[in-house]
Amino acid sequence: MELLLAIIIGLLTAAGVFLVLRARSFSVVVGLTLLSYAANLFLFSSGRLMTNAAVVLGAQEQHTDPIPQALVLTAIVIGFAMTAFVIILAMRSRADLGSDHVDGRLPVEEEKPS
Repeated sequence: MELLLAIIIGLLTAAGVFLVLRARSFSVVVGLTLLSYAANLFLFSSGRLMTNAAVVLGAQEQHTDPIPQALVLTAIVIGFAMTAFVIILAMRSRADLGSDHVDGRLPVEEEKPS
């Protein structure tokens, strides 16, 4: 279970970093979203993943930590709001500049000799 979780977190992080390094604003938004999913999954897994375990201390011998669960829930809400904000900024940038490149300029194409 732990190996599968580590692989998933690693894949989400790798895909997120790859997309953030792209030159298009939509790819950057999706990459940041994947990175936030990876961080949320990492935080959630730090609270000891167990089945049929109590959340409240003292109710059973095995328990899970509720603090990472609360942190992830808060991070999901904040991440959703920030994603919506960044999408609106990208749409405004596309409308104003006519390009969805992150720096606002199209890459210069090399002139071919005739």
